[in-house]
Amino acid sequence: MLIRLLRESIIIAFQALIMNKLRTILSVIGITIGIFSIITVLAIVDSMERYLRTNISALGNDVIFIQKWPWYEENYQWWKYMNRPIPTENDFKTVTKSVRYGNAPVLMINLNGVVLKFGSNNVSNTTALGVTHNWQNVKNFEIVNGRYFTEFESINGSAAILIGHDISENLFNGLDPVGRIIKVSGRPLTVIGVFKKEGQSLIDNSLDNMIVMPYEFAIGMSRKDSERTNPTIMVKAKESVPLSFLEDELKGIMRAARRIKPGNEDNFALNKTTLLSDGIGQLFTIIRFAGSIIGLFSILVGGFGIANIMFVSVKERTNEIGVQKALGAKNYFILLEFLTESVTLCLVGGVIGLLMVYFTTMYFSKAIDFDMALSAINVLTGLLISIFIGILFGFIPAFMASRLNPVDAMRAK
Repeated sequence: MLIRLLRESIIIAFQALIMNKLRTILSVIGITIGIFSIITVLAIVDSMERYLRTNISALGNDVIFIQKWPWYEENYQWWKYMNRPIPTENDFKTVTKSVRYGNAPVLMINLNGVVLKFGSNNVSNTTALGVTHNWQNVKNFEIVNGRYFTEFESINGSAAILIGHDISENLFNGLDPVGRIIKVSGRPLTVIGVFKKEGQSLIDNSLDNMIVMPYEFAIGMSRKDSERTNPTIMVKAKESVPLSFLEDELKGIMRAARRIKPGNEDNFALNKTTLLSDGIGQLFTIIRFAGSIIGLFSILVGGFGIANIMFVSVKERTNEIGVQKALGAKNYFILLEFLTESVTLCLVGGVIGLLMVYFTTMYFSKAIDFDMALSAINVLTGLLISIFIGILFGFIPAFMASRLNPVDAMRAK
């Protein structure tokens, strides 16, 4: 019975919408703009969050970074960390010797502002990484041309170098770079490999514009105790070992190595990608909420337009309502009929709005080389919002129509 009533209500609703095409189009436009606004905001925020989390995961979800500065804290008190010592080679040797839950400890330094030169071509303001041999076991990367350092090259600090895709393109203009010598801040190094193109990264960890050399060579280009190189000890957890176990172990090793007394604060930071992920999650929750509030105002304007159209529709069809009730139509049938019309209007507008969002995301994904997509959750959200707005703003006109007296309705002019 309910299905039959619903089917009849939908048919009557569509007939009413078709008979008043201009009014229907104007009503749909308001909902379309509202749904387009709110779902576009959600799609952009979700795409940016997904993109950032992908970049962060490239750092290694099972890696602990021992550094001077913490990546993230709710109340970041930078003055407390200024006098901390930087991780040293002795710290690295102690960790390598003592760690049980982790493998492949790596010592890494950054050299910023490096100038590269090959022939008449040069690339300035490049970041160079100096890494110990096990870096290949900690960092996720792929070499498309050439090879990685041999253990001999790493230990002896050979003048060998790995370069990013963009650097290869800018320096060599299509030439095979492997085996060629480039000057790095005036020092000659032989290119032994080229990294696969990774694309842009919002957290600046893409290898496309970086070079990598053995730690023992890189340290000769800077002072060992220089804080500017941001020395970092990276430790990867063994398979099936929870990251928390490794974190607790490293904390004990570092406190013992630096002779920190019980009760005193750590003078080092144990960073992990979850710190960034949690901070990003909180940030995007706020952005998503703020964007939704802005979009909500747009869809409320469309909702008021729907309510206005429904009041007009009830007024125009008062005689028809009276005839229906005189022939035995129940109040809930009239209520359902007008609610269906209201929801149908909103759903049509919602679907058009979602289609607009879909084509917009496709366009910008190609135009700005950014993976922007309309997720199934956002589609469902848009449809549910459309239904909710249709019920919310169509209920009062529908209720008024259902409560009309049949005799007074048929006499109405």
